Amino acid sequence: MALGFLVIIAIGTFLLSLPIATHNHTSIGIHKALFTATSAVCVTGLVVVETAETFSFFGRAVILVLLQIGGLGFMIVATLLMVALGRRISLRNRVLIRESMNASSLSGMVRLSKWFSLLALVIELTGALVLSIRFIPLFGVRKGIWYSIFHAVSAFCNAGFDLFGGFHSMEAFQRDPLVLMTIAVLVIMGGLGFSVINELLHNRFKFRRLMLHTKLVLTITLSLLVLGMLMILALEWYNPATLGAQHLTVGDKLVNAFFQSTTLRTAGFSSLNQTHLTDSSKLISVIWMFIGASPASTGGGIKTTTIGVVLLLVFSVTRGREAIGIYGKQLSVSIVRRALTVVTISIGIVLASTMALSIAEHGHEKDMLDLMFESVSAFATVGLSAVGTPNLSPLSQSLLVPIMFFGRVGPLTLALALATKLEGNPRNRIHYPEEKIMIG
Repeated sequence: MALGFLVIIAIGTFLLSLPIATHNHTSIGIHKALFTATSAVCVTGLVVVETAETFSFFGRAVILVLLQIGGLGFMIVATLLMVALGRRISLRNRVLIRESMNASSLSGMVRLSKWFSLLALVIELTGALVLSIRFIPLFGVRKGIWYSIFHAVSAFCNAGFDLFGGFHSMEAFQRDPLVLMTIAVLVIMGGLGFSVINELLHNRFKFRRLMLHTKLVLTITLSLLVLGMLMILALEWYNPATLGAQHLTVGDKLVNAFFQSTTLRTAGFSSLNQTHLTDSSKLISVIWMFIGASPASTGGGIKTTTIGVVLLLVFSVTRGREAIGIYGKQLSVSIVRRALTVVTISIGIVLASTMALSIAEHGHEKDMLDLMFESVSAFATVGLSAVGTPNLSPLSQSLLVPIMFFGRVGPLTLALALATKLEGNPRNRIHYPEEKIMIG
């Protein structure tokens, strides 16, 4: 999977570096092309050049394809290509597809890949149809349809790329609930994960019939959206540079606070200027971005179920319970260990990348919180920036490329690797004498 993403990034870098990819028919160079291709394939949304003003229709089309591949996932796209070429799907590939889709069986992987792709297409086209109600009157028929499709795909894939111009382009729609709420719904659906949407449709949205994974995803997602909205409202209500602006009504503030809470789920669209957020809001944003979306989704982060398992562990320990579970189901010890490992490694990567950025930006008077914001945004494939990615040094921009790549490929690959090692390690049958140590 990692090599597959690297190949797609390499192809995207080559295509975006061609003169035909820009308006002025001048190559943007390998550095900027690599950054843009990585950001697109990893559905991050961080940019070093403004998309609308820099790229031609060809360049934008390349970015759109990269977004779709990155959003659907390399294994699904590879499966569809192998089916189209008439090649058989090996057992190894079926196992990878099963894990990346959070499926429970190896049977029907090809059929499931086709269904998930069709589901994504239907959701994106529906979102584009709703957005066209606003964009066609604003930009004309051809441009309005193109803008509707591009932003629907970008939103569902949690990518954050836009064609409106400027690095805070969604601010133009602060008072347009149709656009903001449509984008938000697409972001949420993409962040839930294909398996969750499939089960909701199969069980006709009856909560009691859902699997524990789906129940936990829905619970954590709803909690993060509501809690994030309430905290943004409380912290930014009187901030004249964000929600406290005089032209915003109470309804506008509610919509923009919900949109901000939603876009932190690795979407990257911004209706509020992230630079002018209070430090408290930036800190909350860092935490929300770090958690991210759900497994087998188009979003990044450590995932909702991972933080859910950690919170359940803390709750069980503080209540003096050995069993860890929720909704009448118990979690295995191996799942808890994997969750703790993913969280610990991810925290280490964020801290190390933040330190690297601070060293690279030494002498440029960049705030440490803003650099952590940038680091987490890259790792969790969010795409929001409080400092402005183009304002960073070329060295810092280069450091963000591997962070974005690992943020998209790393957590899933790491989880699969840990599962394989735990299941196949013969040393797990060896038990040593226990001895207590002091904690705390």
